[in-house]
Amino acid sequence: MGVALASLGLLLAAAYAQGAAAPPPIARLAPGGIDAQWQTITLHRHGAVGDRVAVTIGIPFPPGMLHDARQVRIEGARGQLVPAHVEATLRWHFDGGGIRAVRAQFHATLAGDSAQLRFALAPAGAATSAAPGWPYADELVDGPDGVRVPGVLATLSPQWMAASLIAGPQVPAVPPGAYDRYFEAQFAWARKLPRSDGSAWLFDRPTTLFQQYVRTGRVDYLAAAVESYHFYMAHIRRFGAPGWPLCGGGFKLGEVNPCDPKYVYIQPTLLALGLTGDDSQDDGALIERMVGAWDTGGWTIPAGPYTGLTQKFFTERQAGLGLLQIVSAWELTGKREYLRHIGDRVGWLYQHQQHNPDGLGNDGSWRSSWDMHEGNPYDAATDVPGSSPWMTQNIIDGLWHAWLATGDARIPPMITAFGRYLERYGWIDAKTVATVGKDWRDPCSGPGGQISWYWSSAHVDRARLVAIENADGWYSDAHNVELTLPVAAARYFSTDPKLQQALDRRMQALASSYNLACARNAGTARRFNWNNRGTGVVQWLMRQRAGSGAAPAQP
Repeated sequence: MGVALASLGLLLAAAYAQGAAAPPPIARLAPGGIDAQWQTITLHRHGAVGDRVAVTIGIPFPPGMLHDARQVRIEGARGQLVPAHVEATLRWHFDGGGIRAVRAQFHATLAGDSAQLRFALAPAGAATSAAPGWPYADELVDGPDGVRVPGVLATLSPQWMAASLIAGPQVPAVPPGAYDRYFEAQFAWARKLPRSDGSAWLFDRPTTLFQQYVRTGRVDYLAAAVESYHFYMAHIRRFGAPGWPLCGGGFKLGEVNPCDPKYVYIQPTLLALGLTGDDSQDDGALIERMVGAWDTGGWTIPAGPYTGLTQKFFTERQAGLGLLQIVSAWELTGKREYLRHIGDRVGWLYQHQQHNPDGLGNDGSWRSSWDMHEGNPYDAATDVPGSSPWMTQNIIDGLWHAWLATGDARIPPMITAFGRYLERYGWIDAKTVATVGKDWRDPCSGPGGQISWYWSSAHVDRARLVAIENADGWYSDAHNVELTLPVAAARYFSTDPKLQQALDRRMQALASSYNLACARNAGTARRFNWNNRGTGVVQWLMRQRAGSGAAPAQP
């Protein structure tokens, strides 16, 4: 079965990369239609002076809805046509997908601090009122943190943005749920731009903010996302070849070295282009450099298959974030080279999980050496072969987006297998806490709070895991929020009723992690990113019937 599935996945990936353009799963998740009441545009003064202002906005569309940008028209509050420049910026890269996003530029009257407009789709061939566009940078003003930002921010309704699939399937946070209140409480301390702390950008701050803007439509989230994106991209190295020693495409801020690829993110450019119309960073050569940062490994080793317990520099974070950025590069550019890279990376993960070269079998994790994971000399006698549950969330996020974009048949079994692994080996049960007499949890989540092992394993006794937890794992339940993604994703793909029920129980137990007392812990700035990037989709996944993702993708 495993060999057959691997062969099928390779055939699908090869066919797709060579030009086959069958609609991937994201196409069948597109809504049949979106109510016109959600086609609103709200203008917010953000530094612009005067009543007559220039506006640039990105408007995303779900697959199959728009094939000619000239159909998009901007209307005033009373339905009058507003002259606008509209052009396609993103496309769905499969037959019949059409335009994924347009940039609309127009002038509007903004007598106060806000104004309401609409957008509409005219019948093909109908007259619209065209106007000249302008470079995106022309409308930027000096922001409060010394970052150039748009003088007017234009927001869309969360109902429209969620249905557009610009950030994958999402459910609007209307009204806000427990997770959304958790995010809001974290945003209270994470809002301020981290201008000197490079580590505060790890796990992708701009994407974290853009994704929650999609779900909420909140202008404060959009403002923070845009400012963060502009600041982040200003610190990307735009010269030199990727990889050591020049590390072109790398991120440099404070203590962060540009040769460290885990800080290189392409997904924000996709979201900024689709949601704000900002094409200033949509540069093929720059994207190629950033992809190169991941492919070369920067100051480590080139990306490639996992080779065994003595391999240096493998982490679940690196494997997952790298895949996620290549998916974004494909979605931005449609370059078949990037699609082949997706297939390669999925294949490496499949072989690693299903046929781990360490000879210990398939336990559902992407097992590696604890010694090598932590940068210590490898000692077979004392090493703990295992995996980091919370870091593996990055692999699940990458696989999820790769599945949406390609439908690779190898992905659902991998995600399901890791969900089963988590249930068997990933969580610390109350009996263990009582037996060892130590409670590593943060009290903020209450007596029923969940906690995963800092380092988990199916192949060593509990005492060795306890020793690692004592040394490194205190309050590792700070990662519970992002761990909802592998649980919810496994539930979506699993066809095993017992596993589905176990995952439902786990999600119910993890609800305590949304406690606002936990959210207010601002001790580690990057926690805002690791908790939330890629986690919003959990709200959508848990509204789907368990196992519904296992159905074959239909056009």
